[in-house]
Amino acid sequence: MPKGGSGTAAPGRTRKIATVLRHRLPFTTLVTLTMLALALATGALWSAAEDRAVYPYIAYGLPSLEAGRWWTVLTGPLFAVVPLYYLPMVLSFALFAGFAEWRLGTRRAMAVAIGGQFVSVLVAVQFLALSRNSGWEWAERVAGSLDVGFSGGALAAVAVASATLRPPWRLRLRAGLCVYAGIAIIFVGTLADLVHFFALVLALPFGRKFLGSQDAGRERRPSLREWRFYVVAGLLVLTVAELVMSFVPGNGPFGSSEELSLSTWEVIALCLIVVPIMNGLRKGSQVAWWSAMILTSFVILQVMVYGGVLTLAEVFGDDAGLMDPPLFFVDNLLWTVEFALLVSSRGAFRVPSRRKRRRLGRMGNPALARTLLSRHGGSTLSWMTTWPQNSYFVAADGKSYLAYRRHAGVAIALGDPIAPDGAADRTIAEFITMCENTGLVPCLFSATGDTTAKTEELGWKQVQVAEDTLIELETLEFRGKRWQDVRTALNRAKKDGIEFRLVRLADQPRAVISQVRAISEEWISDKGMPEMGFTLGGVDEAMDPETRVGLAVDADGVVHGVTSWMPVYTGAGAVGGWTLDVMRKRADGFRPSMEFLIASSCLAFRDEGAKFVSLSGAPLASSGEPAHAVERVLDALGTMMEPFYGFRSLHAFKAKFQPRHVPLYLAFRDEADLPRIGIALGRAYLPNTGLLRLAKLARSGKKPQRNVEGGGVMVLRSASGTPR
Repeated sequence: MPKGGSGTAAPGRTRKIATVLRHRLPFTTLVTLTMLALALATGALWSAAEDRAVYPYIAYGLPSLEAGRWWTVLTGPLFAVVPLYYLPMVLSFALFAGFAEWRLGTRRAMAVAIGGQFVSVLVAVQFLALSRNSGWEWAERVAGSLDVGFSGGALAAVAVASATLRPPWRLRLRAGLCVYAGIAIIFVGTLADLVHFFALVLALPFGRKFLGSQDAGRERRPSLREWRFYVVAGLLVLTVAELVMSFVPGNGPFGSSEELSLSTWEVIALCLIVVPIMNGLRKGSQVAWWSAMILTSFVILQVMVYGGVLTLAEVFGDDAGLMDPPLFFVDNLLWTVEFALLVSSRGAFRVPSRRKRRRLGRMGNPALARTLLSRHGGSTLSWMTTWPQNSYFVAADGKSYLAYRRHAGVAIALGDPIAPDGAADRTIAEFITMCENTGLVPCLFSATGDTTAKTEELGWKQVQVAEDTLIELETLEFRGKRWQDVRTALNRAKKDGIEFRLVRLADQPRAVISQVRAISEEWISDKGMPEMGFTLGGVDEAMDPETRVGLAVDADGVVHGVTSWMPVYTGAGAVGGWTLDVMRKRADGFRPSMEFLIASSCLAFRDEGAKFVSLSGAPLASSGEPAHAVERVLDALGTMMEPFYGFRSLHAFKAKFQPRHVPLYLAFRDEADLPRIGIALGRAYLPNTGLLRLAKLARSGKKPQRNVEGGGVMVLRSASGTPR
């Protein structure tokens, strides 16, 4: 098998994983392997440890420590109560402790995990020792129980490591931990839940020590997005609590949850009500906010009525049939907190109904876009913002705009803002505010580094999605071995009588336009995948009077190939360059049409005074190695899609023209938005293609038609360099 083949890939990945575990996660690996080895050696993997006579000598708890078995705090973390618990215990420890070791380093992760386990167990045991004789039935019962497992240390480790995350992931992780620990201790209340509770109570404040100097002590008001997260998290806690009481009833610190549990139909009704409300709250919906206010008010009113009934029952000495009040009031206290949170965050829920959303923000049109683009200039892709399929956000001063497409609740802004010098950051900020006020997820697609630098100041992330390819015309010379293919195409065209024409397609005779459309339709019909849109133009876009079109025509008037070029405005009405859009050829026509057309267009534009041309960017293809985790995912996606759209082949073809590469980025708030952004981009590029059709095409293995140029493969494509 050739070197680097699939036969060596799996062993190579295995060795890489082993190296990572050995050098980056030695503590986590050692403890995990020790747990599994002891489970096999003692038989605990198939026989419950709690049923064995030795259990009191390995399990920690108040009885063990009072009996002088101090070593149980060392042995207990390495076992599970029953075999079924080994899977969640080992996986959760590997995940939490591994995350902490990756973020904090081995020494600090060891200190936090081991120390967190010991301290949380000792504090829980001491708490039970102090409260068991107070008449508190729960404390007396739990004080006599034993437990095993390393979950306290694992939770302490991940809680401390959460301080190393940037917002909003820090908040999300901590909220998830608190939701779990709070619900478990209130509504279940085992010794393990008490250990988990104290582990987080002690570890979360300690985690601030690990904050960088930039974040330490910095106070700021929660953003609209964070307020919405708080409210949704609170409602989620309440819903999960109801589910726990109904399906996993326990006898916690505040009494049994069996009396509070809902019936199956009541649980279904609650979920049908709450889930749409949470989805609306996530988007900032006014309707969802009022619905949540009504729901919480109804529950609080129930508490008030029940409190009055209890008071009357005590006065008249008839409380038969009434439920034990402590857990009832604790449960409804949470609803009261949610009500207060809704009131405090009411300003974050101003997204109107769908009918009213279009009234928010100043809306533009293609005519205004062309005026502002001509006045201020833009990037090599900015002409695409003038296409009629776009929507427009115009800044408050009316002097700048962002073009965007709306799909799947995402506003995909195309490229850089068209704005006067110094106003781009303000335009982006206003666009983000518009998105938040209309419940949309904002992102910038195919933006340049200057624009993404402004979003980085807002805490956004960025990932490279393509590379623009620029040719400097002032120094362009087709000399040397690297230009051999281009010179051959020019010489052969001259020999075969192929003429180059740089025209405006709309001004051409009907016969020429018909041939161009026929070439395009032939190309589309031969493809195995659907035609794409968004940043990918076609003949209709090439008919624009401001778009130039290159034609390869023979002596009989037969069109062999066509390219279209979009103007690149540099400000004050000046066109400084041109960007390649449509790129198609006749299947049985002049073979090196594309090399001939691109080279001839470059020479013609240089004679007109243009400074550069852009061959656009091939998505999911670049000249460098992926550095970001998301970039690695996109790189793998590009490899998977290469047989269908040929991104890498296109990128290799454009290398014939020795271009300068300029990265283009996707800028987004954080990784949680990426799934929706991915769906939105899919719908933008393939608006008329459903997921089922795409899956069917992918399974069929059908490939698009390709045209061999020289020794390589060239994929015909349209705007932004994307194969279609």
